[in-house]
Amino acid sequence: MSDDDPFEGLDVPGEDDLARADQVLTVRVESRRYDKPMTVVEGFDPDVTDTDEVATMLKKQLGAGGTAKETSVEVQGDHAERARDILESEGFQVD
Repeated sequence: MSDDDPFEGLDVPGEDDLARADQVLTVRVESRRYDKPMTVVEGFDPDVTDTDEVATMLKKQLGAGGTAKETSVEVQGDHAERARDILESEGFQVD
């Protein structure tokens, strides 16, 4: 028998949820150009989470524009509390 992982390649239900729970995200509000608030969510692992997908979900639920970076998501406006609640309901750990 080889030293390889016998469970490698198996599709385990809930594996994505566990990977999300291991990430610790931070949510903060920055003041950008012309004192406009920008909610920034940082701490995504690019190997585990598709930030484009998370950004789309947040923008739809918050009714705001924004963008996805490699390890962060930016949403226009001051949505810190609502963003925390949404991310926690999606299985992320928010600090």
